[in-house]
Amino acid sequence: QFQLVESGGALVQPGGSLRLSCAASGVSLANHVIGWFRQAPGREREGLLCISRSGIATTYQDSVKGRSTISRDNAKNTVYLQMNSLKPEDTALYYCAVRVRPDGYCSGVAAAYDYWGRGTQVTVSS
Repeated sequence: QFQLVESGGALVQPGGSLRLSCAASGVSLANHVIGWFRQAPGREREGLLCISRSGIATTYQDSVKGRSTISRDNAKNTVYLQMNSLKPEDTALYYCAVRVRPDGYCSGVAAAYDYWGRGTQVTVSS
């Protein structure tokens, strides 16, 4: 059974850092495109970053550019989202998603992804 589990969310102070993890079972993440998204209360889900099968990363939100990186550890079947210099506006539920379609294209659009985790909460507050 295909399952994605996010972890690493926490309450952090502004300026802090977090590394979110997306662990998979039932599928090899190395063969697919992985995206990180977030959704704050009252707002639409927004695509943040994507990593292609070849490891090429794309950032979709200017608000996280230069502060966030996406990476994968194929041996652990896990994808990571490193976020630095966190701001209160980064507070949201963070999701990872897998795109299993054969084209292998990255996308920042939620509808382009096929499987989702349940999310991990990030709260940035002093």
